Amino acid sequence: MKVASFKGRGTSQQPGNVYEKNDFVQEHMEGVDLPIYEENPRTKFIKINTKSALSVNDSPDLPLSYSINPYQGCEHGCIYCYARNSHQYWGYDSGLGFETNILVKANIIEQLKRQFEKPTYQAQAIMLSGNTDCYQPAESKFKLTKKVLETCLEYKHPVSIITKNSLIERDFELLKKLASKNLVHVYLSINHLDNELKLLLEPRTAIAGKKIEIIRKFSTAGIPIGIMVAPIIPGINTDAIPKIIKLAVKAGAKKVGYTVVRLNGHVKDLFHNWLLEHFPDRAEKVMHQIEALHGGNVNDSDWGRRLKGEGVLAQTISDLVQISIRKHLPKDAKMPAFDFSQFIGNGQTKLF
Repeated sequence: MKVASFKGRGTSQQPGNVYEKNDFVQEHMEGVDLPIYEENPRTKFIKINTKSALSVNDSPDLPLSYSINPYQGCEHGCIYCYARNSHQYWGYDSGLGFETNILVKANIIEQLKRQFEKPTYQAQAIMLSGNTDCYQPAESKFKLTKKVLETCLEYKHPVSIITKNSLIERDFELLKKLASKNLVHVYLSINHLDNELKLLLEPRTAIAGKKIEIIRKFSTAGIPIGIMVAPIIPGINTDAIPKIIKLAVKAGAKKVGYTVVRLNGHVKDLFHNWLLEHFPDRAEKVMHQIEALHGGNVNDSDWGRRLKGEGVLAQTISDLVQISIRKHLPKDAKMPAFDFSQFIGNGQTKLF
């Protein structure tokens, strides 16, 4: 069934939580039973405590083993977001609930410092964030990402940031300090150049033009910055790949990466409904092309294939990205190596 979205939201759907025995339903259209949301709800911020600041993964297709996520849930509303499913662990749905119930990890700095101070802790680059965007709108209110960066500077600990939000510009001076010590990499996620598509695909993120401006500003200041063209969705944003890479590299991006879309769990139905609402003429074709990337399924958990896909279409996308990189990115362009030698955790006395 096609369900229209609320303005400024990726979806208005509220799929059932797979971990809950009961579900809310609307049995009588005449209004005897009411839906949970009759109109676009306000975002709720729920403070929680976390047992550990760092998440550890052993995924062979991810470059960093540690990640830190100050927030769970995300107001950005990206309809394709794989993190939607994880919101069910907290008792919320992966649709509108993911966008409107934001968990704020109030004690994350205390826990991060505790982990840095452990005698057994070995410094390695942390991905900020690995699940939901660390610069989502909640950050303007709670400033947890800024505090994480301040903590990394205090302990001289390397950190790699990826975001879709221009709020990162607020921390420009802090990032310059980290960059001067080879402690930070910044990546902006750019998968479109069409502002109208942005409003549908990832409603509350920054427009591409603003991200290009930030790349230029950061690069000029010596903050190492790259881009992720992610996710690439066949039939929706594939044509934009060459120009995105051209503009980003011209602005100063030192590295280009990409991933293809995958639709795990409830994201499959949320995304399909989104296609039916906004691109009904190509909805089934796009779904079939996504299946072609992932061995006949839109849901994919196979290492390697889940991020880049396989088959003829995946190779076409890879070729398009690589040709654009060879054409625009200088051969000597690269992100500087992190300096792990400065780390002063492990219970070491801080003299300065």
